[in-house]
Amino acid sequence: MPVFRIAQGQINATVGDFPTNSGKIVQAIQEARDQGADIVTFPELSLCGYPPEDLLLKRGFLRDTLKALDQIRECTDGITAVVGHADYIDGKVYNAASVFQGRRLAATYHKIELPNYGVFDEKRYFTKGSRSVVFEMNRVRFFLTICEDIWIEGGFQEESVKDSGADIILNISASPFHAGKLDLRVQMAGRFARTGDAFFCFNNLVGGQDELVFDGGSFVMDPRGEVLERAPRFRESVLCCDIEVKAPKMEGGRGPGDERNLLSVKLESIQDHARVELQRPVVETYGRLDEIYEALVLGTKDYVEKNGFEKVVIGLSGGIDSALTAVVAVDALGPENVVGVTMPSPYTSGETLGDAGLLAENLTIRLFTVPIREVYEAYLTATDSIMDNKHHSIAHENIQARIRGNILMALSNQFGWLVLTTGNKSEIAVGYCTLYGDMAGGFAVIKDVPKTLVFELSEYVNRSRDREIIPESVISRPPTAELRPGQRDEDSLPPYPVLDRILHAYVEEDQAPDEIIAQGFDREMVKDVIRMVNLNEYKRRQGPPGVKITPKAFGRDRRLPITNAYLRRLD
Repeated sequence: MPVFRIAQGQINATVGDFPTNSGKIVQAIQEARDQGADIVTFPELSLCGYPPEDLLLKRGFLRDTLKALDQIRECTDGITAVVGHADYIDGKVYNAASVFQGRRLAATYHKIELPNYGVFDEKRYFTKGSRSVVFEMNRVRFFLTICEDIWIEGGFQEESVKDSGADIILNISASPFHAGKLDLRVQMAGRFARTGDAFFCFNNLVGGQDELVFDGGSFVMDPRGEVLERAPRFRESVLCCDIEVKAPKMEGGRGPGDERNLLSVKLESIQDHARVELQRPVVETYGRLDEIYEALVLGTKDYVEKNGFEKVVIGLSGGIDSALTAVVAVDALGPENVVGVTMPSPYTSGETLGDAGLLAENLTIRLFTVPIREVYEAYLTATDSIMDNKHHSIAHENIQARIRGNILMALSNQFGWLVLTTGNKSEIAVGYCTLYGDMAGGFAVIKDVPKTLVFELSEYVNRSRDREIIPESVISRPPTAELRPGQRDEDSLPPYPVLDRILHAYVEEDQAPDEIIAQGFDREMVKDVIRMVNLNEYKRRQGPPGVKITPKAFGRDRRLPITNAYLRRLD
């Protein structure tokens, strides 16, 4: 019975970096060959990076893609390789998977199911493929799919695989992370494997790309949908697995039924060759908080490094949001590459100032202190003939926030440090943040993390290290912006456990106000929260990108017009 050794090169690609991406693919081909693999696959669009967005509209980008692909073809002696790339034929662009064997192009499959929801815009760029592709080796048939092909129940590819005679399904993906997404992938793949009565190999991209994080987690499953092997998550790997097809369907007379929409290609049979003994990969099991935290770290690391920065700077207020942001940054970049700045105002308490210093000491990062009292007073003096500076208002609160943002950006300009903003999803949702103030920066690490989850993650940080990294007083202190005497967040907002439940229903589940009120929430509170969300779209549109960790994040996921009369009507 034929036994195939299949390798899955789970690589971290950078959009448009053809030399680096090609180098990783060639290196993984060699590693797979050294392991005695017969076939090696690479993730969706891994050659050019995913998602390339409007780079796909540039002909030079497409030509460079195909040039790099041809160089990879030259490295496929003694192995079969399946590479994800953009294809360009007769003025049309396709999301493609090409099969190479012995330095020869054997077949190219064009993705049929093109996602066009959430973060996906594939119909903007790609032409839909029209036929399935199967290649045969040693009378074993391999069915090619790309990401979304397996997610559409009853779709073209799921119907095609039934009669394809496939023994092994290969899927190359760029499936972005959100909490719980791995379980969904296993469910979708299991359904597809059972439909095709075939082994299933799922190869997923890894790495951060702007707001998106790809968490890898590639796997192999049997025809029943049971996972046989898994690759690590959040890091690159080459997963090798031996698959024994005990009764190839071609041998049983069960060849493909309808080949009108199926391209079937016969490849050279595999030859006997030495195979090293495979070691089962050590794969960590991630709980909910584990995987969210790892996604934040990887997303931050790749955004900073892929954009050419070496160091980051964070305004440390002594609050929980900036504390969690700093911990993530240190784990992503190392303490030597993280700088903290505390900027006390007339309303900053000694407790929060002390906690900022203690956090910096725990993280072993540099901390600078830049008091803003004199600058703030200079603002008041300069505007005294125009503004009512006798009565403290929200304008005066925002002046302080903008002074701090200005100082951080000045340090960024002076030293080339990237400013990490510290706002969480709850604050950003309702506009409890200052445009050009605490929103000023290059990357928003916890932009998609609700406030209640910020507390959970902060406790998780201390628990997982078996010591106090984030001071307990930071976690237990009632949240405050400290922009006026005695200020507390709950003076302006509902309690965060309540607020986050309303926001989840409205933002992530698109529930109507009456549906949310029917769950037992106060009517006026719901209307006030929704009004704040709707009125602050203009702020969110001007904020920096941040790591997506929920099913619906602000930005690519949720796109609403700023000028919008419909959402003002709440009665």
